[in-house]
Amino acid sequence: MKHAPEELAILLRRLTLTTIAQHYEEMGQEAARDGRSHVDYLRRLAEAEDAARYERSVQRRTRAARLPFIKTLEQFDWIWPKRINRAQVQDLFRLRFIEQHTNVVLIGGVGLGKTHLALALAYSACLHNVSTLFAPAVEIVNALSAAQAANTLSKALKAYAAPRLLVIDELGYLPMDKRGADLLFQVISARYEHSATLITSNMVYKQWPRIFNNDATLTTAILDRLVHHCETVTIEGKSYRTKEET
Repeated sequence: MKHAPEELAILLRRLTLTTIAQHYEEMGQEAARDGRSHVDYLRRLAEAEDAARYERSVQRRTRAARLPFIKTLEQFDWIWPKRINRAQVQDLFRLRFIEQHTNVVLIGGVGLGKTHLALALAYSACLHNVSTLFAPAVEIVNALSAAQAANTLSKALKAYAAPRLLVIDELGYLPMDKRGADLLFQVISARYEHSATLITSNMVYKQWPRIFNNDATLTTAILDRLVHHCETVTIEGKSYRTKEET
């Protein structure tokens, strides 16, 4: 019993084989023209479907990660920073720290590429099927403060605890009050030894009490959980923006 092409297309879409539904006819004609076997034709169809599904999944993960824009390691200017451990940074892109539930802290002055590297690592994680979320520290604190006021803090905390990789950008650019520091502590505590957290900061660790309302006890508690399993990358030099102005 023969089926019309329209019926086959409907069946393929019902099976969510949308890429095969779109291309099976043209690829079939190509296979016939090139004398390919049925198995080779089927393999090529399956590869096309798999590639399309992967691309759609990357797009979904990238949207869910809330990346403000896409950056890659290949775009990073290694020449400009006065000091950076290139081998250490490149090793991070193997993403073993995510598998090991350890943390990464990128420390350096303004305009040295910390956010670039953080975004590139986040995008690389998306490419490798890792649930990821990118957010500035102040955005996290504001979101959790609003949730606390609305009695939905537990749900909001879960949103930051759930991703396998959480990127907290620009920690230290704005000081926090006690409530904000407490809320960020809850996020870091919830992720401790369960998921990987990546932080960018313009302040070295000894200056972190200034970030957290000069609360030495809370700062120690945060650092204890963050640095226990952590790789610290220090970047030194002048702001890249000064290069663009010269």
